[in-house]
Amino acid sequence: MPNQAGTLLGHDDPAPFEVLNENGKGHSLFVCDHASREIPKSLGTLGLPEEERKRHIGWDIGARKVTEILVERFDCRAVLGGFSRLVIDCNRQLWDPTGMPEIADQTVVPGNKNVSPSEHMQRIREIFLPYHWAIEEQIANFHAHKIAPALIAIHSFTPVFQGFERPWEIGVLWDQDDRIPVPLLETLRAQNPDLTIGDNEPYSGRHLADYTIDHHGEAAGLPCVSIEIRQDLIDTDAGCEKWAKILGDAFADILADPNLYKIRRD
Repeated sequence: MPNQAGTLLGHDDPAPFEVLNENGKGHSLFVCDHASREIPKSLGTLGLPEEERKRHIGWDIGARKVTEILVERFDCRAVLGGFSRLVIDCNRQLWDPTGMPEIADQTVVPGNKNVSPSEHMQRIREIFLPYHWAIEEQIANFHAHKIAPALIAIHSFTPVFQGFERPWEIGVLWDQDDRIPVPLLETLRAQNPDLTIGDNEPYSGRHLADYTIDHHGEAAGLPCVSIEIRQDLIDTDAGCEKWAKILGDAFADILADPNLYKIRRD
């Protein structure tokens, strides 16, 4: 339930977003929608024990750390989501029922049952919108300096889904804009011939569920891509360092090309 002031977030809750390296000189903007597993104190634990909240249903394991490493390597900015995807998923269309799931990977989420329209709107108004406004603000800052930034989203995925063992270590998700994903796929495969690199696997970027990249990247004509890394590979700091280097090495020449940073209208 919301607190007595009629708001979802209290003074001792974290902010709905965090900006890293705001003065970074790089021309790319990294985003991490599912960086956090925090839940507003007014919602308690959403009725879930800690072991459930720590699972992939609550956040993208390892994604924040990988983002931090890449931000430092490329001296870029990043916007990180401040709350668990169980509260509201900032990478979903607002009409999507998985954006506030009553059941997440077979786990019932009691705190998401019987949410009133006004409580739903509070989550949108206080978490979802501020996060996306923060991304828009960073993009506007780039535009003010005559830069069309590259938008790169970092996610992670479960090793097993519905009994299927996923073979991919990294997935590259994209839709219409091929400026980053095509050379990235080629470079990842050339530099890492023993890896299984997913082209729109284990998820497809060609659907409306991938809201952040679709809304801020594709629709705006910015070069963009969404990256998925398998969670068992980045559930330790050492794993995050290893796979951030693999990914960063593949990104290096792509992000160094000044011709990348243009708005595409076609």
